[in-house]
Amino acid sequence: MDSIGTLLRQPSSSHTSCSVYHRHPVGGVEVTEVGRIEMELDQPEPDEDLGVEPNSDITALVLKQPQYRRKILIYLCLCSLLIFTTAFLLGYMAFRGSCLYCGEVGEIFPEEDKPSYRMGGMYLGELREMLKKYLRDDTIEATVRRVSRATHPSGSSEGTALAAEILESFKGLHMDHTWTDSHYATLQFPSRTQKNSLWIVDAEGEKVLEEIPLEDPDSYCAYSAIGTATGGVVYVNYGRKEDFDWLRSMGVSVIGCVVMMRVGGGISYAEKVFFAQKAGAGGALIYPDPADIPQDPRRLGLNSYTAISEHVHLGSGDPFSPGFPSFNHTQFPPTQSSGLPVIPVQPISANVASKLLSQLTGPVCPRGWQGRLPYVRCVLGPGFTSGDGRKVRMGVYNTMKPTLLNNIFSSLEGRIEPDQYIIMGAQRDAWGPGAVKAGVGTAILMELARTFSTMVKNGFFPRRSLLFVSWDAGDFGNVGATEWLEGYLSMLHLKAVAYFSLDQAVMGDDNLSAFTSPLLVDLIESTVKQVEHPKHAGQSIYIQAEKEGGSWKIIKPLYLNSAAYSFTAFGGVPAMELCFTEESRAYPFVNTPLDTHGRLQEVLGGRLGAVGRSLSELVGLMVLRLAHDHILPLQVSSYSQAARQFSVQLSKHSAELQARGLSPQWVFSAGGDYNRAAKTLKDDILKSDLQDDTMTRIYNTRIMRVEYYFLSQYVSVVETPFRHVLHGRGEHTLAALTQHLSLLTSDPRSFDEARFRRQLALFTWTLQGAANALSGDVWNIDNVF
Repeated sequence: MDSIGTLLRQPSSSHTSCSVYHRHPVGGVEVTEVGRIEMELDQPEPDEDLGVEPNSDITALVLKQPQYRRKILIYLCLCSLLIFTTAFLLGYMAFRGSCLYCGEVGEIFPEEDKPSYRMGGMYLGELREMLKKYLRDDTIEATVRRVSRATHPSGSSEGTALAAEILESFKGLHMDHTWTDSHYATLQFPSRTQKNSLWIVDAEGEKVLEEIPLEDPDSYCAYSAIGTATGGVVYVNYGRKEDFDWLRSMGVSVIGCVVMMRVGGGISYAEKVFFAQKAGAGGALIYPDPADIPQDPRRLGLNSYTAISEHVHLGSGDPFSPGFPSFNHTQFPPTQSSGLPVIPVQPISANVASKLLSQLTGPVCPRGWQGRLPYVRCVLGPGFTSGDGRKVRMGVYNTMKPTLLNNIFSSLEGRIEPDQYIIMGAQRDAWGPGAVKAGVGTAILMELARTFSTMVKNGFFPRRSLLFVSWDAGDFGNVGATEWLEGYLSMLHLKAVAYFSLDQAVMGDDNLSAFTSPLLVDLIESTVKQVEHPKHAGQSIYIQAEKEGGSWKIIKPLYLNSAAYSFTAFGGVPAMELCFTEESRAYPFVNTPLDTHGRLQEVLGGRLGAVGRSLSELVGLMVLRLAHDHILPLQVSSYSQAARQFSVQLSKHSAELQARGLSPQWVFSAGGDYNRAAKTLKDDILKSDLQDDTMTRIYNTRIMRVEYYFLSQYVSVVETPFRHVLHGRGEHTLAALTQHLSLLTSDPRSFDEARFRRQLALFTWTLQGAANALSGDVWNIDNVF
């Protein structure tokens, strides 16, 4: 295929249906009209000759007039039959008309007990089969090949050409709306005039003893501090908080040193650098260790001379316009994110890391810190075996550049609630070819857009709107997505039902991981039972996971570097990111020049199209439920468990807290109010007429806002953008509160009573506010505050 647009323009089959209701266009909108039958039954006038009063009981009339008994009985029977028949016909016609867009009842009923409504003349089961029918393997594989044909970072000519192709592809699908959303963001790129460098220098840091070539000179860490750092070298394992805590406990100082950190450990580059500079390090080098990332090219490992790039901004979006959109920088005062590092950072290859670490001397590493670099005896540093006091100097010379970003949108408008959106998105840019980083997500996004568009042409009427988005500048910390969130933050909690991130959705094909908001857990658990595993024919993803793990453990919390994270932690929108991985053969090429279509196909054994189709089906079925159901299938009671767990921890420290004048009772009360509000909402929905669109919209509005309720109102969105008290970052979060509480046992002298009192108060009232809002109306709120 020559272009993505060619791949996506598929002929749709004809579909004819016949209905008993009538439609006619009014102002461009099809209106279903049901005829009204009005019937008046003539009432006999009172007959004075019979001596019956106008208000006499009809039974008395029949008893007094036997000659009329048979006529009256026949009259009553005919009336009853006529009324029953008329009511039945009216009820049937009304049901048929109202069920044009009927949906299921979400979490209210178990899956097997849910009523089977029809939508656009089709049952949900029929729509599921239609979705599976129209999804195609070959278009997914071909789109990945097309997207990853060359490096295409944001702002490059290749990136601009790819954006134009995707825009034309959306237009070719004849969606209801297609448009772009543009921003100017400040991105950081390698300097064209001065390359980043690494030297070994003398004890004074003046004389260069040896230059260490960076074997992968185009690799870099976006948003690193600019300049040089000179000092001894200290090996700090993965650079986690616990790693630096252990070094501190052993008396090993990293102050002023250049720290060496391994890729991985469950944290991002940005978090590694944050902990390093907090410990006092002067610079940071990050390398892939063979213990974590396979490095045998013959078995699809990473070359020992390749470094892995990644941004180091502890946040998302443009770090020079934190909390507000980069539509026009002149509108806002100059500022920058507190998550920007203050030390230089550079990724290096395993070969360079081996050369440095093999020359170190100092204490031996603890158990578990030993990597697999060749010729390296694991010691911590900071000295060199030469004994002459030599040091390492690193120089980072990246440059900042204002860059035009273009997010590309296309939508299918909902027929009942068009102002409520289910959003699917994927980043488009990549520093390398980006088969996994950008190609897979873009391919699944385009395939879902093509499939749903074809379904609409063949009789599918989504109740809510479907929004498909190709994001720009994802490699720099989800800049395109976050800038859009910042631009529409005041309205998205009223509009966005859920967000599905398709980034890096395929890195293997054995194990599925779902990084998700708790509100979407029930939805993913019910859907994986309906999708066949791409590698095991005849078995669902759920059954295969049960066989391999003994228990189903695919649900994981959202993480900072996920594109879904900002939607929940910053925007208050339920979000999910799905990924197929394979533990036996990890895919180590992301953010390197080796992330190609060919290598991905080899890792997957030629099953790229099939695996991509399985992910597309999984996301598509969840989107179908959200677009179809009358009541949104979001589990609002899920946050009750988090409140209960914290209450249990508080109870364990009840005596110590009360001795300090702190009562946990208010948290218990707020958690109870939230739990009751969630249960009351569920009960009210069960007792309601779900054909009443006004009532269901009221319920759905309350459900949609639940995630937003947990964004703290008491911190600044500019200074603390991730305001979610359960998923966010900062002093206001439950994690920070729990960590502080643990000091009562581990280190009572470090417990700050005033700080804890403030943390507890703000969390309690955020939880109480969520309970109050979920209750619906002020007259339904009943608490003792």
